[in-house]
Amino acid sequence: MKTHIRLGHSPDPDDAFMFYALAKQKIDPGEFTFEHVLEDIESLNHRAERGELEVTAISIHAYPKVAHLYALLGSGGSMGDNYGPMVVARENFRIEELSDAKNNMKIAVPGTMTSAFLALTLAIGEFKYEVTPFDKIISEVSEGKVDVGLIIHEGQLTYAKSGLKKILDLGEWWNKHTNGLPLPLGGNCVRRDLGKEKISRLSAKLRESIQFSLDNRAEAAEYALEFGRDLSLELADKFIGMYVNDYTIDYGSKGREAIKRFLTDGETAGLITDKYELDFA
Repeated sequence: MKTHIRLGHSPDPDDAFMFYALAKQKIDPGEFTFEHVLEDIESLNHRAERGELEVTAISIHAYPKVAHLYALLGSGGSMGDNYGPMVVARENFRIEELSDAKNNMKIAVPGTMTSAFLALTLAIGEFKYEVTPFDKIISEVSEGKVDVGLIIHEGQLTYAKSGLKKILDLGEWWNKHTNGLPLPLGGNCVRRDLGKEKISRLSAKLRESIQFSLDNRAEAAEYALEFGRDLSLELADKFIGMYVNDYTIDYGSKGREAIKRFLTDGETAGLITDKYELDFA
């Protein structure tokens, strides 16, 4: 009897690209059947707190809250190598103004459990914010409903079309802050109750899916374009290249060091208080 795996991931091009082979039966699923559950990353973070899905994308920031239920997979990670989530606004201003208690600037964020939120808090300290669906942030800023936006996913490539200006690239900030480490944003995790042997085989199958897409980039990118909001094929391919790379196949020692540093900095700043062990399936 096959094991049914609910696979949670964001409805964006890089995740769609990673799991193209499984979604379109391009590889043999082996002992597993896969049900793709597409939700925004903050919703997946909260579902992981409840242990609902066997495998799910998760913000690295959220991992300490669910580590008792999930182990991080060695593949499937999204790392920003000197690029990452961005703070954007209609007009230029100094980033320090966001954390100035004397002003009333408010920033739209995609969720308080996202890695983007943790990175921005590490960069500037506390700030006023409003949680907003990630795909609504650019329009909320451009229409003047909020002062500033913290954008993730493909918005990093499209914000200028709405007349917005980049105030801060958190990937660039992190690179300087850590002397060259990539910014760990998202990862895939697997529920521990599947058992070590099954987790090992499942991990290999997910890695095979990612490798298939990298080996068959054109057709996988064409499929992933269906999940790109306001993206041409060229931009979708560029976005995929940013977040599906060598770190996605395996974090490697540098990627693991980056995750450890990111979470440790969060603990030191008092932003992560859960007790956890960082381990990779």
